[in-house]
This record gives sequence, structure tokens and C-alpha cells, in this order.
Amino acid sequence: MLPCYVLLDLETTGGNPVNDRITEIAAVRVEQGVEVARWSTLVNPGVHVSGFIERLTGISNAMVAKAPRFSEVSNELLALLNDAVLVAHNVRFDHGFLLNEFSRMDVALRVKTLCTVRLSRLLYPQFKSHGLDAIMQRHGIASTARHRAMGDVDVMQSWLKLAQAELGMASINRHAQRLLQGSAALPPQLDTKVSDIPDAPGVYIFYGDSPLPLYVGKSVKLRSRVMAHFQAASRNAREMRIAQEIRRIEWTETAGELGALLLEARLVKAQQPLHNRQLRHEGDLCAWRLEVNPNSRPLLTLVRGSEMVPQQFGALYGPYRSRNQAQSHLRELADTEGLCLQALGLESGKGRCFAHQIDQCKGVCCGEEAPERHHLRLQMALASHKLQVWPFAGKVGVREYNPRTERTDIHLFDQWCHLATVHSDEELHDALNSHCEPLAFNLDTYRQAIKHLLVRGKGHLKIVEFNSDRGEPPA
Repeated sequence: MLPCYVLLDLETTGGNPVNDRITEIAAVRVEQGVEVARWSTLVNPGVHVSGFIERLTGISNAMVAKAPRFSEVSNELLALLNDAVLVAHNVRFDHGFLLNEFSRMDVALRVKTLCTVRLSRLLYPQFKSHGLDAIMQRHGIASTARHRAMGDVDVMQSWLKLAQAELGMASINRHAQRLLQGSAALPPQLDTKVSDIPDAPGVYIFYGDSPLPLYVGKSVKLRSRVMAHFQAASRNAREMRIAQEIRRIEWTETAGELGALLLEARLVKAQQPLHNRQLRHEGDLCAWRLEVNPNSRPLLTLVRGSEMVPQQFGALYGPYRSRNQAQSHLRELADTEGLCLQALGLESGKGRCFAHQIDQCKGVCCGEEAPERHHLRLQMALASHKLQVWPFAGKVGVREYNPRTERTDIHLFDQWCHLATVHSDEELHDALNSHCEPLAFNLDTYRQAIKHLLVRGKGHLKIVEFNSDRGEPPA
């Protein structure tokens, strides 16, 4: 199949290469089609082997108690892998465990990998399932040691010999070389050809078996970002879960980064992907409203969600993703600036507050500081967190152009809300003259609008203001 390769299988205490450990290793080295070495060993994982894993593999805590640690057998394994391609069934799993074990020893494992699940999909596309049990059943391969490391290596070796007899060595070599050209890091069950994904700005969507997405992401280089997810799976538990669940990928190109950010925010809000935690959870978005009267108590009121009307942003400070975050930040300001927690509404009671008793409040609560002065100090402390008032007379468009792809997107905004993205002047005219329903105030969109709308002519962006009465560019 290849000039030199090592068929390898691991048994482990679980499926997470970051937290779980190896309990058994088996490897067979093949050079020029001839088996030249066969090696296997139990490994003491240093952690408990659960009852489920013991029932699945037959490997118990007693069996590994006196086995060598991975560090004690690592040199022998490295010698077997030297100048060879690592071949395994779902190689990302085994490779991920080896990467983590070697990294704990400050050793960088550098080895080419080939996945026999993906090889089976290329050689036998007429079959849907390519797990080891499915391969054994349809090819009539028997094993008395299934889920033991050497037993599974023997199954892989038998399957390769059968495939060679059925399809010929030339076909196996051609497909193996194709896999070696960069696709070995891909999840074996992935149906989408990653090579079809452009390395251009846009949004990508990961799907599993459900019609609901697993994850929505954005990048200025789509294909590179998608590959980065899979390459990180051996080091990150969330990326590992995504890689195990993913079945297909969809993507939408945009003109640039801003379009990708806006589309990502809309898709996450609309479809609520399982793994997009931060962008999904904005139900508790809030801001502080400062009272005009210095004698008001409390001086600040928490404004939530739909009450955060952009037309009132001149009196709002924040925003915050939760009530706890808002209160925590205000307490930090009070400690730093000597503000009164009673006056701010963060502490109940009347008269001299506790902070004043320990010289952390300047005494607005007991008449030692004028309310007007305290109010002014509060305004100054909050100044950098004041929400921006919409600086335009009406709607504006941000024209984003990509000179490489010659794509143009026009993003329509009003009161910091993203109304629509269109791709031509005709679509823009229709959007301006229709009643676009904006999303509720969105923190991420607000931050992107602040960043791009207040810096005119940045890069390939052009800001266009529209007459509010007629919905068209000014003359």
C-alpha cells in the first residue's frame, strides 16, 4: 500500500484525548509490503478504568496496575514509527491520544497519518457504514479479540489484504496517496469535500445528523478556519465533540469580514447552534440608566433587553451580558472612585454607609459630599462605558468590496441594528423602501457597527448615508 507504514490501535479509558489515557498499544510495521515488526503492550494509565471500559475492552484496573507507564514504552513506539506513515481506523482518535501523551513528556510527535475509515469510503463508496464492525461483517472477517489493540490491528491488516485482492494494489495506492495529501486530519464520517470550500471570507455551518446546526463560525479564510477546528480536536474537548458529531458543512461567501460577522450573528440568533454558547446567550443583556437628578435614589437603574432603546443611549452605560456582570463592574467602579453603594442602589439602608466608615466612600450618604459632586464623579467614572447615540440622520449603508473576488455586499444599518445585507443597487433600493424588521439590540452587532461606521473609508468599506424621508442616497 505504502513503502513503509505502521498499523496501530489504542485502547483508552475514554474518548477524550485531553483527559483520558491509553491502556493498551498495538503496532505492526510493514515495509515494502512485508511485515517486519509486531509489538503490543498494556499501559498503566495512572487513572481509574471505569466498569464500562472494562466490559468493552476486557482491560481491568488489575491488568494495568503493574504495566509500564507510557513514558516507559515511548521510545520503543517512536522507533516503530520512525520514517513510517501512521495508519489507524479513525486515525484522528489514536493520533490525538499520542499527541497528548507525547506532549506531556515535552516531545513533539511528527508523523504522517492515514485513516482506514476514509480509505474504506474511497475504495467502497457503495457502502454507507465504514466502522470496523461493518467492515468485518461485509467482508467476512472474524476476530476473537475485538476491542483489544492487537485484535483490531489484525482486522485492519486482513481488510487491507482483501481489498488488495478485490481492487488491486494500484487502486489502493492511488487512494492512499490522495489521503496523504492533507485530508488525514478530517473526521472520517465527513461527507463534504473540504477542498471545495473557498479560502475566502464568509460563514461556515457544521451539521450532524440533525437538520439543526452544531456550530456556526466565520472567517476571512473559510477553508483554513474549518481545518483549524479539526486540527485542534486532539487538544480541545469541544472541538473533539464537534469532530465526532459532524457529518456535513455548508458555507456562504461574503465580501469581507464585516459581512461574515453580521451573517454569523444572524444565523446564531435564528438557529441556536449547540456549540455557539457566547453568541447564543444574550437574553440577559442590560445597561445602567443614570438619573438626571443628583438627589435621586437610586442614581442608577438596570435596563434590560427590549427596554434598551437606541434612541435613549445618551443616558445608558454598558452594555453587559448579565445582571451579575453589570453589578460587578459597578462595584469595581465604586471601590476605585470612592462612590457610595447606597446612592448607586447596590446597598440598602439609610444614613452613613459601611464604605464611609472604612474611608471608601466620600460621604454623599451622610452629607459630607454634595450630591452634585458625587453625581459628576459617577458620570466621569461611567464615561468610557456610555452607549453611543446613533450619529446619522437616518439609515446608512456600508459598501464592502472584495477586489480579489470582485464581490460587493451592502450592509444596511439603522440605530445600530443591522437591517439587511444586499448585493446590488437594485436590492438596496428595495430594502430601503420596504419595512425591514431589525433584530432586537445585539451586543456583537453594536460593537461591529461602532467599529466600522465611526471609521469612515476604512480599507474596502465605504459609508453611504440615505435621506430618511425618501430612502435614497443624498444628492
